[in-house]
Amino acid sequence: MNLEFEVKVDKLIVSIKGELDHHSAEEVRNKIDDRLDRDGLNKLIMDFSGVSFMDSSGIGVVIGRYKKLNLRKGSMCITGATDLVKRVFELSGLFKIVKLYGSVEEAIENI
Repeated sequence: MNLEFEVKVDKLIVSIKGELDHHSAEEVRNKIDDRLDRDGLNKLIMDFSGVSFMDSSGIGVVIGRYKKLNLRKGSMCITGATDLVKRVFELSGLFKIVKLYGSVEEAIENI
């Protein structure tokens, strides 16, 4: 699991690469929360284009960040979801609360 962070204006962009499962979920959660807190940001774009596998732990990571940002009056979205990842999110009903964009650029313009 590899995370790359980039800040554009007031948004934290996290590119996730590898497998997001129960082995890596806690590390991903901690690193994203640390970066949000350290930079004082309340807008998050999670780029899933590099995720090769994800289980329900990945849903927990996303929902946890959504709740955290919601308490701060912030927002978040997902980009680059592969068909496999998109299917997991669809089955969970996640797209009812978190918006999916086709690209990071599109997400930057809209959140």
